[in-house]
Amino acid sequence: MYFYPMQEPLENLTKDQLLALLKKETKKREKAEKSVSKREQEVEKAQHKIADLKFQVEYYKRLAFGQKRERFEGDKNQMSLPFEMEPQKAAAQESGLKEKLSDQRRKKTSNHKGRMALPEHLEVKEIEIYPKEDLTDMVCIGKEVTDELEYEPAKYYIKRYIRYKYAPKSKEGVIIGELPERVIEKGIPGAGLLASILVDKYQDHLPLYRQLQRFKRAEIPIASSTLEGWTRQSLKIIDILYQHLLEDIRSKGYLQSDETPIKVMDPAKKGKTHQGYYWVHHCPIDGTVLFDYQPGRSREAADHVLAGFKGYLQSDGYAAYDKIGKREGVTHLNCWAHARREFDKAKDNDRERAEKALSFIQKLYAVEAQAREQNLSPEHRKSLRLEKALPVINEFGKWMFDQMKHQLILPKSPIGKAFKYSMDRWDQLSAYLFDGILEIDNNLVENAIRPLALGRKNYLFAGSHSAAERAAGIYSFFAICKKHEVNPYEWLKYTLENIMAINHKDIRNLYPQNYKKLQQI
Repeated sequence: MYFYPMQEPLENLTKDQLLALLKKETKKREKAEKSVSKREQEVEKAQHKIADLKFQVEYYKRLAFGQKRERFEGDKNQMSLPFEMEPQKAAAQESGLKEKLSDQRRKKTSNHKGRMALPEHLEVKEIEIYPKEDLTDMVCIGKEVTDELEYEPAKYYIKRYIRYKYAPKSKEGVIIGELPERVIEKGIPGAGLLASILVDKYQDHLPLYRQLQRFKRAEIPIASSTLEGWTRQSLKIIDILYQHLLEDIRSKGYLQSDETPIKVMDPAKKGKTHQGYYWVHHCPIDGTVLFDYQPGRSREAADHVLAGFKGYLQSDGYAAYDKIGKREGVTHLNCWAHARREFDKAKDNDRERAEKALSFIQKLYAVEAQAREQNLSPEHRKSLRLEKALPVINEFGKWMFDQMKHQLILPKSPIGKAFKYSMDRWDQLSAYLFDGILEIDNNLVENAIRPLALGRKNYLFAGSHSAAERAAGIYSFFAICKKHEVNPYEWLKYTLENIMAINHKDIRNLYPQNYKKLQQI
């Protein structure tokens, strides 16, 4: 046991000793209060963190509409299945099948005229059917026509060039028919086959190893390395046109920009993939789209295209664009769809304020819908926005300022983050009012990215950084085809056939947006 000496009575202490004791006790109390205050702050911080995590969980639950993993757990006590059906069940099945077939035959004799008219450009193969009865002494009084949409699998064939040689009787010199320009010199694939391979891979997201199965079914022995080589060489040819597109996009006066990740095999990272990025730029004025692959997501990566850009630049709130938007000659616009997304995520945190903000944004989009319905020119669209959208923006901004100033809104709460996102970018969000050619959001460039996002689910990663760079060209042109409603196969086949022979001054005629004009000449 320990014994502590009793404290001396206070009345026996001098004035200086009392002051010293008082200071000592005061310091102890202040230290204790600071400790309690610090713990309270830690508890409050932890509570905010818990609330934020709960919100995230609820948000992701809202995004998940169904179970991601397909799972079926049968009865563990289930007996093994029999290999033959019992005679009684077989008879009952035959009876039911007979009834179903009879029912289908009755339906086929109905007077249903069909639900859609078939396209007129399709080839028609006529099959004439005459009655089986004796037609002697009978006169044809008419006919009934029934159309059926049919399909034949794609076929492979050999295009054989036979060039005849001629020599003069004097036997001096020989002339021969000129061989057309080949896509791959001394290679066996034609332009149509190469176009089909690229469209299947980059437009319809069918990886090369699956395309090999088609060749095997057709009993055509093509090695995997051969197919990869054809793809690589075709993309190199398309890169000639892509380099011109890269220069042209830099001179556009209005670009919408966004970036999307792509996994890339990297020899320096054994067993892991590198996360690169496609920087996508879209000009809403003429529907030009450009994909630019860069290994990173820094401002330097964005500068590969935007280094000398002058004009309107529209983007989301990523910091790399903010720095570019502050340059002289650049007017930076932000995206109302991203601002709306932040408030939509905050509905589970503060429904009243979130829905109030969303109602303001909905009014802005109603103005845009009116402009589209009336097919207004840029000048008239600007006037409509100043008349109807500007008052909404002013009211919305005043309401947010009042909420942040007079109401208790936690900055790190979802609703606080939504307010901060919009208020920090208010000038950029309002800048679309400057000109009627400007869009309210970045949705057009996000739509251009969507096919790539679908492709990632099938081929998972690019084989190398150079492969990702080559693919940027074909992604760009297929996106332009979609914007201008051009058949990507027909455009690519025509381009591969003509790009090596075309005059360099006319190479931009091969852009997809010019393809329809060329076909009309």
